[in-house]
Amino acid sequence: MPFLTKIKWVVLSVVTLSLASIIIHLSLTKLWTVNIVQYKALPSLPEEFGSVLGRQVIKNKKLWGSIESLETLQPNANTRSNYSVPKQQSNGFLYAKVFGGFSKIRSSIPDLVAISRLLNATLVIPEIQESTRSKGISSKFKSFSYLYNEEQFIAFLKNDVIIAKSLPESLMERRRRNEFPTFKPTSSASLNFYIKEILPKLKKSKVIGLIIANGGALQSILPPSMAEIQRLRCRVAFHALQFRPEIQMLGRRMVHKLRALGQPFLAFHPGLLRETLAYNGCAELFQDVHTELIQHRRSRMIKEGVLKDELNVDSHLRREKGLCPIMPEEVGILLRVMGYPAKTIIYLAGSELFGGQRALIPLRSMFINTMDRTSLCSEKEFSDLVGPETPLPVNSFRPPPAKSENEHKEEWKKAGPRPRPLPPPPGRPIYQHEKEGWYAWITETPTEPDPSPMDLRMKAHRLLWDALDYIVSLEADAFFPGFNNDGSGWPDFSSLVMGHRLYETASFRTYRPDRKVVAELFNMTRENLYHPKHNWTVLVQEHLNRSLAEEGLIRQSLLSKPAMFLSHPLPECSCRIASTKATSRFRGENGQVLYGGEDICPKWMQHANDEGSLEKEGSKSEDEGLADYESNDFVDESESEKNGSKTNQTPLWDQDEEMDPND
Repeated sequence: MPFLTKIKWVVLSVVTLSLASIIIHLSLTKLWTVNIVQYKALPSLPEEFGSVLGRQVIKNKKLWGSIESLETLQPNANTRSNYSVPKQQSNGFLYAKVFGGFSKIRSSIPDLVAISRLLNATLVIPEIQESTRSKGISSKFKSFSYLYNEEQFIAFLKNDVIIAKSLPESLMERRRRNEFPTFKPTSSASLNFYIKEILPKLKKSKVIGLIIANGGALQSILPPSMAEIQRLRCRVAFHALQFRPEIQMLGRRMVHKLRALGQPFLAFHPGLLRETLAYNGCAELFQDVHTELIQHRRSRMIKEGVLKDELNVDSHLRREKGLCPIMPEEVGILLRVMGYPAKTIIYLAGSELFGGQRALIPLRSMFINTMDRTSLCSEKEFSDLVGPETPLPVNSFRPPPAKSENEHKEEWKKAGPRPRPLPPPPGRPIYQHEKEGWYAWITETPTEPDPSPMDLRMKAHRLLWDALDYIVSLEADAFFPGFNNDGSGWPDFSSLVMGHRLYETASFRTYRPDRKVVAELFNMTRENLYHPKHNWTVLVQEHLNRSLAEEGLIRQSLLSKPAMFLSHPLPECSCRIASTKATSRFRGENGQVLYGGEDICPKWMQHANDEGSLEKEGSKSEDEGLADYESNDFVDESESEKNGSKTNQTPLWDQDEEMDPND
């Protein structure tokens, strides 16, 4: 009994202490009164946020400013003199099939219009084979209108050539029976070829067909007497070839979203295409299956006669000669050395990226705001752009047939002299995940299979993705090419963008790096890529700054214009604002003027330029003293910098404050 009594007293004391503790806490809460406000959502965004989106973006002039030496260049593709409207009675119809992707299509159509003008032929709207061969694309689009605005194309060129939407029905029947002569001109076809060979047959048969597969049908550089034909090419490429309204609307929406971020942005096109990598022998720059895929394509090019070279070449030696791309990691290092901070907005252009997202990992780690069209558009926006499509049948995968015991024995007998290799492991089914992907065939067969209906449809979709990227790249505050003028002679996306930017806004920052020089620079600091020496960073800045101005433009013209006129439409399609600074002429190997031979702009252009200069000076004075958004917040200033001392090595991640592009 005494034990139970003790337990009761213990329990009673614990309860008493608990009650006392509660009373004390309640009394303390009365002494400390706190105003508690219930949480509620903000009725609207803060005023500061609205002012950021609404105000003009302040740009660091060292990174985003215009190139003063090119500000006098203005677009002017208008006819000069002695240019007549097309005759009502033409010599016949000219129809064409255009093969290839976005770049080949865009560079081929201006050639077709120029040829039609030269032959006084009625041009039938070209057929884009990437869309006509695709199975089940939206029925509301024809081949040309899948990408471009057909009505705009016809209306803009009404004073240059006569354009028909299709052949008359009577001639269409004869075309189906292959009664008309068809030619397959090269991209370097001369004027004499069309005047002496094509024109007589056009007058005789009244219909001529062209098959264009190399991205062009007329030589790039024409005699000075044919300057009007060159200007016609510019009017087609830069004015008549407008994307269909749905593409333009979505492209402008993407640009608006980028501008709404309140910072300038740089567009980067890696240029990593399997075709060009195989042509130049850059397989060893990649790993695993990608190396084998490049070699497969290179072997096929050699067999088809497209490439006259050895199959196995030293890719690193090719890279040192400037024949291989600047890899995304290297581009990231170059931009960081130039002073672009880690928060710079990088837009990745291009519908095809050979090597996959793995090749972009270093670039994304250096620039956290790296994005592409999938970052700016929803799946619904993409599907609305493509339109309603016929569903494709699901590819039913069938594993290879199992071999019988006798077949295994025969293989073992034919294995060769002893010692024979161990017998293969027991067969197992090939799982579905091993078959997925566009390169799965390489695990089963040495020959590449024909493209499936889904592959053909994806090629058509890539035309639309490239069109969106083209719009964004033109509007970018700066553009950096990864692989242009690769030596194959085929048109490439970067060259088209650079030529268009040179025509419309020559003074905008367009980098034109010399890949041979860049390879030499990286060989100098291969062991210290992310901790380069200060001397090396100065060399990089000097080279890239020169590539922005006249020196880089002239060097680039020697490579680009002989291959594709649209990559360097000077001096035919530009004029120059009268200036006190004299511009010297620069000629190519054949004596053709490549730079400095532009006409003087009309007076109304001069007046508009003067007004723009005054506005620019006013905005410049207003912006003085304002901090640029590129101020370094990536890393703290080092102790050596605070003490005023300098080291022989500068970590790449500390470049935001130190690097001055104009050093």
